Amino acid sequence: MTVKIITDSGSDITQEEAKKLGVTVVPVYLRFGDEVYRDGVDIDCDEFYHKLVTSPIHPSTAAPSPGDFVKVYEEAAQETGEIVSIHITSKHSAVCDAALVGKEIAEKKGCRIEVVDSRGVTMWQGLVVIAAAKAAEAGYSLNQVVDRVRETINQLRALALLDTLRYAVKGGRLGKALFPVESLLNVKALITLRDGQIRPAGLARTRSKGIDQLRKFIRSALHVEDLAIVYSTTPGDAQTLAEYVGSLFPNIVPRTTRLGAALGVHAGPGALGAILKEAK
Repeated sequence: MTVKIITDSGSDITQEEAKKLGVTVVPVYLRFGDEVYRDGVDIDCDEFYHKLVTSPIHPSTAAPSPGDFVKVYEEAAQETGEIVSIHITSKHSAVCDAALVGKEIAEKKGCRIEVVDSRGVTMWQGLVVIAAAKAAEAGYSLNQVVDRVRETINQLRALALLDTLRYAVKGGRLGKALFPVESLLNVKALITLRDGQIRPAGLARTRSKGIDQLRKFIRSALHVEDLAIVYSTTPGDAQTLAEYVGSLFPNIVPRTTRLGAALGVHAGPGALGAILKEAK
């Protein structure tokens, strides 16, 4: 039987692609005060970003419960005896922990489950999931799928531009000490992923200079196997960056994806990023 791939909504895989690849997406929870939503189920991106900028309450996110994972695992176990569950970096989320608890319960019924920390967020995680799903579709065993996952994680690099640090600071993901001059100058912050941690990667005085840094980052890749452009509220900038990718790498069709609530809570409006998967 085919290995089944499970992920969470922090991967920002579109519903269409998830369905096409046979991937099950477990929604992360989003809370605005007393209002609780399932990311991508009860609230879409348009409504989320509207509430993010207009609500006096700063939202928070919460991992799916172990019970949510048990339910999904048990449903998948009706079709397969092997599951690979790929999630947001454990350095910034409790999703992996919840999945591991769910695994302990579900495995008692005879299904083998491997929970994997993607070491990333948004389409970093998404590209890992896509690689796993394609390997499963090709008939790989669970161990082979996990090997492909580990291999893909090591092929990825990411850089993102934050138009403001206000939301990151409010959400506690980035302390003011990381970018002390941001409060003095209207600069834009660049962040990257390293060892599963979101880390500062520099500052740009204007948005256009920040986008130039994204272009430079993309140009630095020698052999690109896959590439994703992610954005929160500026589809025009994402499309322009995708067209730039096409001019550099004619054989690559970049994936352009909107940041969902799981990361959008912290990235805020105007966020723009690129995730590269470099050939081995």
